[in-house]
Amino acid sequence: MEARVDALEKKVEELKMGKSVKKEKVARGPSPYNNFISSELAKIKLSHPELSHREKFKLAASRYGAAKKSSE
Repeated sequence: MEARVDALEKKVEELKMGKSVKKEKVARGPSPYNNFISSELAKIKLSHPELSHREKFKLAASRYGAAKKSSE
């Protein structure tokens, strides 16, 4: 309990001195875009191993755009 009080007092002092307090980052889950691109890249890697990563990513992104338009 004392450690928690000490930590809070330290934060109060930092705020008084104008220092920024680091906030804890919350991890978010992958977005629908991330999920689509991940699975699509895996498919493209198998069907087109000769393409560079950049070309594979362009192809996956264009497929995402097409899939998004067709779902609207």
